[in-house]
Amino acid sequence: MKYKNLFIDLDDTLWDTYHNNKECLEELYTDYHWEKYYASFEAFYAIYMPNNELLWKKYREQEIDRQTLIFERFHYILSPMGIHDRETVLSINNDFLQRTTTKTRLVPGAIELLEYLRPSYHLFILSNGFREVQFKKLKNAGLSPYIERMILSEDAGIQKPHKEIFDFALKNTNSRRNESLMIGDSWEADIVGAYHSGIDQIWLNPQEIPSSAEFTPTFTVKTLKEIEGIL
Repeated sequence: MKYKNLFIDLDDTLWDTYHNNKECLEELYTDYHWEKYYASFEAFYAIYMPNNELLWKKYREQEIDRQTLIFERFHYILSPMGIHDRETVLSINNDFLQRTTTKTRLVPGAIELLEYLRPSYHLFILSNGFREVQFKKLKNAGLSPYIERMILSEDAGIQKPHKEIFDFALKNTNSRRNESLMIGDSWEADIVGAYHSGIDQIWLNPQEIPSSAEFTPTFTVKTLKEIEGIL
């Protein structure tokens, strides 16, 4: 068996970040009465989401730090309400983060895949997510028993897709590069990052987004179930 160590992204690879976070945002929208300022939740979400994605991209590329990300993502949608106070904005961000830890929706097939992989591989999470929520999400969603260790960008001091976080993960799990495989949904963070680090990849690509002309991933799947036919 070629692979011994599997590095798996958490958000939107195992834990359904899109739906879980959207549910939390809708709760905030209702509880804080933001309907006074936005025509509907969908109108609010259509403003929040692109800005949030842009901030995460800047964070991955080290253009901004964590504190800027967590402040600006909510300040952006609170400022039309006249809310600029840093303490208030960060309080709402913290409320959002804590709510996310209670959500347990998984990407279809996540538990079944982990059950299949656990007897044959060392399983590690490799994530850019924040320490105070990732461990709680893993535990509350029932994923902890399958994972030997979680490697976070905050531990490495650098985010995916940079080579250094993959080197850090290999070193801290006693994994050899040629015996390791990265599984993730993000083309930029997971697949490009692993490729440039010399690690094979499985790209979870349910929407069949075309890959760049730069290279072809080692494997591409539409569902987690398909991974059982590879490993």
